[in-house]
Amino acid sequence: MVVERKTARTTPPQMYQVVLLNDDYTPMEFVVMILQQYFRRDLEAATLIMLKIHHEGRGVCGVYTKDVAATKVELVLAAARRAGHPLQCIMEAA
Repeated sequence: MVVERKTARTTPPQMYQVVLLNDDYTPMEFVVMILQQYFRRDLEAATLIMLKIHHEGRGVCGVYTKDVAATKVELVLAAARRAGHPLQCIMEAA
């Protein structure tokens, strides 16, 4: 009897991008601080992402698995509310 061996293939998890949306009230400095604190961006990278958000209306902060992306969205929204800012943060399939 011959038994065929099948290799198990695992697919990588679906990835999600965390996106900050522009508004007319949240200070640019606060957005830079969020990018540094929650997305581990250095000052230069955080400033470039903040300017992209400001000029284009949205900017990708990072790409993560679903659970990590959802957690980051919740952390950013909570920090914005604590500071009294209407900053919006969403996640989308990458």
